[in-house]
Amino acid sequence: MANITVKTLLKMKERGERIAMMTAYDYPTAKLLDEAGLHVLLIGDSLGMVVQGNTTTIPVTLDDIVYHTRMVRRGAEHALIVSDMPFLTTHGLPEDVLQKAGRLMQEGGAHAVKIEGGKELASVVSRLVTAGIPVMGHIGLTPQSVHALGGFSVQGRTVASAKRMLEDAAALEEAGAFAIVLEMVPAEVAQWISSKLRIPTIGIGAGSFCDGQVLVFHDAMGFTSGYIPKHNKAYANLADTIAVAARDYVREVANGSFPGEAQTVHLKPEELDKLFNSANRH
Repeated sequence: MANITVKTLLKMKERGERIAMMTAYDYPTAKLLDEAGLHVLLIGDSLGMVVQGNTTTIPVTLDDIVYHTRMVRRGAEHALIVSDMPFLTTHGLPEDVLQKAGRLMQEGGAHAVKIEGGKELASVVSRLVTAGIPVMGHIGLTPQSVHALGGFSVQGRTVASAKRMLEDAAALEEAGAFAIVLEMVPAEVAQWISSKLRIPTIGIGAGSFCDGQVLVFHDAMGFTSGYIPKHNKAYANLADTIAVAARDYVREVANGSFPGEAQTVHLKPEELDKLFNSANRH
């Protein structure tokens, strides 16, 4: 598979080809997903919930994202690596925002960053793009604003809110964003917005009419015992597989069947004789 770039995604939209995107937070996961053909790997601040055990993404820091990006970058050979700008890092002086986004690329090795917010952040997007940092937008349900939104709820249910969302998307595209995530949006609204943009849309809980889809790895692989969002599809059940394997391990350690002969190394007979002779002399 050829290396995926932001231009690749734009060409995929032009050709009507769907973009497959998934979160990744470590080296082995990134390697497996990259080899499976994922076009985009997102180091999402969702790691705050599925990796760190928080109830929201808000506690995630820039250092957290840099750390996880570094691991994902080592594991991915072809996929486009996109890192989230965590809570509050897109607000403040333009120079500070630029420095924070730069860390994700210089220290983490990201190819691009993702920013939550609409037209109010268009100037930030433009500043980053001008500096050579590709930006993916994110509108609809923006988890960093969960408290302001009143929870994890569908956005764009009314004509007025759908129009505002289109305005946000258009402003981000005009500012230079190369793609936009639409999260928890009615399918018809997502289809309407997608048809109005030159850049691709990546949906999550936004129906099948977006130019691509993104899922959280732990949700998609059934690697969780917690809440599973309605929009998720579990393609595996890793939680049960791991639980069964762990119980088998505990049982075999307890009854002495692990380690077995296959997992055991022995001294050569002549070395064993020398050891016993030496022991007997002492």
